[in-house]
Amino acid sequence: MDPNRYLILGATAKTGRRVAAKLDKMGCYTRALSRSTTPSFDWTRPETWDAALEGVSAAYITFQPDLAVPGSVDIITDFSKRALKHGAKRLVMLSGRGEYEAHRAEDALRQSGADWTVLRANWFFQNFDEDLFLPYLQQGTLALPAGDVLEPFIDANDIADCAVAALVEPVHIGKTYELSGPKALTFAEVTTLIADATGRDIVFAPITLDELDAGLAADGIPDDFRHLIRYLFSEVLDGRNSATTGDVEKILGRPPRDFADYVRETARTGIWNQVSDT
Repeated sequence: MDPNRYLILGATAKTGRRVAAKLDKMGCYTRALSRSTTPSFDWTRPETWDAALEGVSAAYITFQPDLAVPGSVDIITDFSKRALKHGAKRLVMLSGRGEYEAHRAEDALRQSGADWTVLRANWFFQNFDEDLFLPYLQQGTLALPAGDVLEPFIDANDIADCAVAALVEPVHIGKTYELSGPKALTFAEVTTLIADATGRDIVFAPITLDELDAGLAADGIPDDFRHLIRYLFSEVLDGRNSATTGDVEKILGRPPRDFADYVRETARTGIWNQVSDT
């Protein structure tokens, strides 16, 4: 039996719930928390941290809404100190690939004295079927200021597998990994793959960043999240992350999942054929 006790933050998020499920399947002790769990964990309420960290020896850190937002450096610094005080020395943190604004938060983890690993990931496959882009695909038009930029999207399951490996295998201590899928695609190519798999007329429509922001505002999206979306599409999705990496295979000994395989499997669930009213 693994003697470690794992805290998983972001229990209801894409990678957090997958990491918790994989560790549970391995027979590991896990405590998966979020703002909606009991006990709860909230990055903006440090008084919730001690109960989360009590008795654990390692943690998987996903920060909400994003490590690039102002204030994340101080929060990660304080949390790391609190984790070490409770004996949780092994800390694995998910970051965004190419998010230079997040590097200072990563450095806070590196300088904390923890046995750290940083996983920088590209955009997730699951943004297309779990949230974010799903309503637009269901309506039939994915309108984004993405242009012809190539993005090597990655499966959240691959990220979770890498996170589990980083938590349980000491060889990953002190390393920063860049996690990408095996092939870079444009959002237009992604839309075509999904349309072909579903047999629906789903189109990609290029728009400006201001048009996207106006649409988000009309949908009632809060200002802070709109600011984050503007940051991601204006600064991160500029081609800096278009090259694929070999880090998933380096960690797992197998290549990352192909986006086309994900599309075929997801299309069979019928999720993209459910027409959204939003």
